[in-house]
Amino acid sequence: MSKVLIDIEGVKKRYAKASEDSLKSVSLKIFEGEKFGIFGPNGAGKTTLISILSHILPFDKGSISYYSNGNPIDFKSIKQCIGFVPQDLALYDDLTARQNITYFGALYNMDAASIKRRSKELFDLLGLSVVADKKVRTYSGGMKRRLNLIAGLIHKPSILFLDEPTVGVDIQSRNAILTFLDRINSQGTSLIYTSHHLDEAEKLCDRVGVIDYGELIAVGNISDLLNDNGAENLTQLVIKLTGKEFRDNV
Repeated sequence: MSKVLIDIEGVKKRYAKASEDSLKSVSLKIFEGEKFGIFGPNGAGKTTLISILSHILPFDKGSISYYSNGNPIDFKSIKQCIGFVPQDLALYDDLTARQNITYFGALYNMDAASIKRRSKELFDLLGLSVVADKKVRTYSGGMKRRLNLIAGLIHKPSILFLDEPTVGVDIQSRNAILTFLDRINSQGTSLIYTSHHLDEAEKLCDRVGVIDYGELIAVGNISDLLNDNGAENLTQLVIKLTGKEFRDNV
C-alpha cells in the first residue's frame, strides 16, 4: 500500500473581508507517487487549497503534515521538496529563459554548476534549448508555459503542484507538457494538479477530489467515482456533483 505523502486535517481558510470560508474543514490524504487531481467550478477553492499546500498561503485552522517514505518532513525541508507551477506565469519577460531559470535556481540555493546542468536537461526535454538565450517576451504562449514548468522543477522537487499548467496553449505544447509530467511521475515525482481540461485530467490523474463551495464533496479513483455516480466521464461527474449553474461570475 502507498505511503501517505500529505495529511490534511480540518483545514479552514477565510480571506480578509470575506463573509464565508473559502475552505471549510477540508480533510484529505494524498499518497506518494500519486497523480492527484483537484477539480470543481470557478471559486470552489481549488487554487486556495493548492496555494496552502505549497506554502504560498497561510491557513486559519487545521493541520497539514508532509511525509517522505513514511517519515515526517520538518518545516525547513519542505521548501526544497515542493515545486509550484502557477496558473499566472511567474516569469520575467525582459530576461532570457536561461536568466530566468538561473534566478529561480538561486532562490533554492542551487550552485551555478547544478543550475547549468539541470536547466540544460530541462530545456532539452521541453524543446527550449534553441531559444534559451532569447528574451521571454518573444516567446509564444506555449513556450512560456513550458518555461513556467521548468521554473517550478529546477530544484528537483519530490512534490509538484500544478495550477492549470496547460491553459491557453496549442495542442503540441499541451502534449509535450503532459508527456513530460507522466515521465517525471514515473521517476518518483508526486503530482497534485488542477485544470478545467477534464478530458486531459482523466488521462493524467490516478485519483481525484471534487471541491465545491470550499468543501471536498468526493474523493477516490476516477473509475470508482464514475461508477458510483452513474457518470461516463470526469466532465459529467463534476457537473453531476456541482450542478449546471454558471460559476464564471464568481
